[in-house]
Amino acid sequence: MPVLRTVLPRWPFTAMLALFPLWWALGLGQMAWIPLAGCMVVLMVRRGGIEIPRGFALWLLFFVLMCASIVGVDTSGRLIGFVYRALLYATVTVVFVYVYNARESLTLRYVLGVFSLFWLWAVIGGFAGIFAPEFSFRTPLAYVLPQGLQANELVGEMVVRRLTQYNPDSWLALDPRPSAPFLYTNGWGNVYSITLPLVVAYMTLIRRGRRFWALMAAIPLSLIPAFLTLNRGMFIGLFVAAAYLFFRFVLAGKVREVLTLGIIGVIAGIAAVLLDVGSKLQGRVETSSSTEDRANLYEETFTRTLQSPLFGYGAPRPSFTEGAPSAGTQGHVWMVMFSHGFPALLCFLGALAWLFFATWRGRSTAMLVLNAVQLVILVEVFFYGVLPDGLILTLPAAALVIRELNRSPDRTPLPAGSAPG
Repeated sequence: MPVLRTVLPRWPFTAMLALFPLWWALGLGQMAWIPLAGCMVVLMVRRGGIEIPRGFALWLLFFVLMCASIVGVDTSGRLIGFVYRALLYATVTVVFVYVYNARESLTLRYVLGVFSLFWLWAVIGGFAGIFAPEFSFRTPLAYVLPQGLQANELVGEMVVRRLTQYNPDSWLALDPRPSAPFLYTNGWGNVYSITLPLVVAYMTLIRRGRRFWALMAAIPLSLIPAFLTLNRGMFIGLFVAAAYLFFRFVLAGKVREVLTLGIIGVIAGIAAVLLDVGSKLQGRVETSSSTEDRANLYEETFTRTLQSPLFGYGAPRPSFTEGAPSAGTQGHVWMVMFSHGFPALLCFLGALAWLFFATWRGRSTAMLVLNAVQLVILVEVFFYGVLPDGLILTLPAAALVIRELNRSPDRTPLPAGSAPG
């Protein structure tokens, strides 16, 4: 007999992303996602019958190895960072499982709608950074946490909110770059390069409605803060998504989608010329030595990991080069390698590769886009820190496709009116 189960409610997932500006302004940011993930766990335990796809075991093995790397933590400050990152990994894991099982409430259209709203918050934050680049404020969290805890670098960045990543006292002549509602400009670029394709996927499901035309108008405008971030990684991610989707659309004979990609490309090209992005990028490369600095840091990170290959060091540590970023930063791959060791890195990259190939068989336009963002995250982990923003988007996106491809014909849910909450 089919098993009747209650419907998992939407509100924990919706609160994570739709209310993100509130969490950001309070100083909580992604920290607010942790208790919401706890609510998801309680709801899933109450319902029972929770399923996970087989290949997800590779991600769970990575999580176990990541937790084991706590043996390398050597200071209380790094322990705080380790625990925070571990809780964020747990959050991402729970969200994937929740979306995978909440088939009746978290439909493809609804989740893509929430992702589109999250994209909109990023765009609004980007424009805020353009108009008020030096604006900052102390969050309510700053008046609650002890001063000793605020001395931690990570916590200190959370209690004071800024709209841009900008240091007026720096000897480098760099313009402010939008970052709100995230800590860093790279985080903004990572989210934008993932959510813009998801917005396009959402638009394929709501053709000709008011939301469709609102998003149609917002996309060209969003290119202004996107280009002004001068975020090279974001440009790479968007190019990878466009090229891959063009290839898949051509193979599938989706002429309208190919034309849409071409129109978006033309609009992006015009915006790039009007905003003089080419010369700004060249000026940034000439002014800063970020490419060379990253290469040197990556070499140091790899060399030092060879001295602790199984479990790493538990957390990033200061570079041997004075003034350089800490070893184990400037890219999530390097953070996983340095902090958790080579076995954890293999499991992490293997899990991301599995997500890409597990979503490969989707045939609708929306599912092809969800597959494309798995490729984007697989590329961007080499130069972006994707925890938790990038992962909280791509893992649930993959869950949407995988659960559809693995749909069991004998599942009979309760009517929607019986859903808790």
